[in-house]
Amino acid sequence: MSKIIEKTRYISYIGIISLLLASFAAFGWGGVKAFKTIQLIITSSAQDDYVAVALIEVVDGFLIATALYIFSVGLYEMFIAKLSLPDWMLSHDLHELKSKLSGVIILVMVVKFLEHLVEWTGAMDTLFFAIAIAVVSVALIALNRYGGSD
Repeated sequence: MSKIIEKTRYISYIGIISLLLASFAAFGWGGVKAFKTIQLIITSSAQDDYVAVALIEVVDGFLIATALYIFSVGLYEMFIAKLSLPDWMLSHDLHELKSKLSGVIILVMVVKFLEHLVEWTGAMDTLFFAIAIAVVSVALIALNRYGGSD
């Protein structure tokens, strides 16, 4: 029975390959966003109010792509074999992987809030949106800090 259990770890290749493919797609998506942002900067002579947010969105796109890659590498490291990569890229346990995911989620929410600020629809909507982001961020930080390791 132990041999069967040991071999089932290779099912994690489904997640590893899926995350790796999603990472490649996200890098492409980030490249397209960067190209469009460069076009916006050139055509508007950097006078468009949205330029700063567009640049942050480009960084956000590449952050998501990098996170997907790191999650893929982390799953490989945890389930298949050790890798010779910088330690910051590796996740040695599930808690580390969850911590990295929490950080990415918080950063993505902050970028979405900046987009909302640029489109400013109303003070109360913006306040409630900010409170929602703050509550989720605090919950993720608390789970990361006090959730312990698996």
